[in-house]
Amino acid sequence: MQLAVLTGASRGLGFAVAEQLLDRQSTLLTISRHRNDALAEYAVRKAAKLEQWALDVAAPDLGPRLETWLRQQNADAFDRAILINNAGSMGRVGPIDQMEPATLSAVMRVNLEAPALICAAFLRATRPWRAERRVVNISSGAGRVAITGWAAYCAAKAGLDQLSRVMALDEARLPNPARIVALAPGIIDTEMQTELRASDPSGFPDLRRFEEFKATGQLTPPKQAAARLLALLDRANFGAQSVADVRTD
Repeated sequence: MQLAVLTGASRGLGFAVAEQLLDRQSTLLTISRHRNDALAEYAVRKAAKLEQWALDVAAPDLGPRLETWLRQQNADAFDRAILINNAGSMGRVGPIDQMEPATLSAVMRVNLEAPALICAAFLRATRPWRAERRVVNISSGAGRVAITGWAAYCAAKAGLDQLSRVMALDEARLPNPARIVALAPGIIDTEMQTELRASDPSGFPDLRRFEEFKATGQLTPPKQAAARLLALLDRANFGAQSVADVRTD
């Protein structure tokens, strides 16, 4: 039996991952800004356990609330507990001095600070569990290759990669260590890609390349990307590399 915590589940990759976790009869907690009625109906059809929190991942009380919820679960009922930090925010594409301070702060909070706090709460609460524990932090190739106009997003994803590396090292020193991977899921056909294609080209010289991704069918459908993600998470050697890419690993 598996317990899963998933952020950013209301649309795109997160929604596809949520559906496939429900297909597996996982006990699923989703954390997104909006509740998704279609996901609730899907859980009913699958007779699966789903709880949805309509909450921004940057909310200051999320960590303590998640820790309390996890401690209330029957740990002996699960042989695996997983956390997937999927929620992300791009902000405004363009030079960093053209981004509003509030938006800049939000990009850093959602993409780096929130996953760190959520990981900390998950690891603390599940430390005594006998269940196997696995954490996937959804990263990006943008954390490994600089892209003009994406300063905040690239920096946050690079930080998420390094956060995952260090957490993996810390866990390796403990009994029943959680396995932790920062995973780049590939280029996915989501609303974020639609928003990128609508960007001002003056601040985004790579715009044409992203338009070509769509025009030439290089964008992965969310369901396919979700299946790849979960297949990697299921591998016996999951965590052997703390930073991975579905396209190469």
